[in-house]
Amino acid sequence: MISREVIYSHENTTLKGYFSSPSQGPNPCVLIAPAWSGRNQFVIDRAHALSKLGYAAFALDMYGDAKLGSNKKECASLMAPLMEDRFLLRDRILQGLECARNQSEVAENSMAAIGYCFGGLCALDLARSGVEINGVVSFHGLLDAPPKTQTIQAKVLALHGYDDPMAPPEKVLDFAKEMTKANADWQMCLYGNTVHAFTNPLANDPDFGTVYNEKADHRSWQSMTNFLKEVFG
Repeated sequence: MISREVIYSHENTTLKGYFSSPSQGPNPCVLIAPAWSGRNQFVIDRAHALSKLGYAAFALDMYGDAKLGSNKKECASLMAPLMEDRFLLRDRILQGLECARNQSEVAENSMAAIGYCFGGLCALDLARSGVEINGVVSFHGLLDAPPKTQTIQAKVLALHGYDDPMAPPEKVLDFAKEMTKANADWQMCLYGNTVHAFTNPLANDPDFGTVYNEKADHRSWQSMTNFLKEVFG
């Protein structure tokens, strides 16, 4: 397996992505947008797991210098500027896409993206930008629409806990309406008795609405695996 840190930049912000590939390729590539805490070990491990499936993977740095939040306050502070300016968020993930495409091990016309929590919203916003990629997957992502959604060309899969307090059923319905209006090829899996952050084994804060769910974690990964096989043909 090939792995390395990749330095790139966006609007004078130095970004530090993490790249993994099963071989010299070229291989289909999957971007990974991290949760609000930043480009941590969780997404690095997921990059390695994707490479074991035969894909190159590029874990994005959305904050700069691979900054990490160590508590809720720090994470919220890091995420806030991008949530307040969804065009900045869109352009930053598009810059990450371009960087990933330029890696020698990557088949530049075979690109997808996945994301977790805040990163799920990043993956969805990549699709909402209208960029031509194969597909995107949101794991327990925030579902709020940006100010403008372009024609969605990527296939979309949202994997979601029905009891997620950060994107409750009414937002799920709004998301379904948005995707349908955009004429997207979209699908959604809802996991019962499941809240936010269900893929994170360290999540155990019922009052905040973040609890790991082993079944949902395994089922969602399998759904993603099937989806990637489909979109990459």
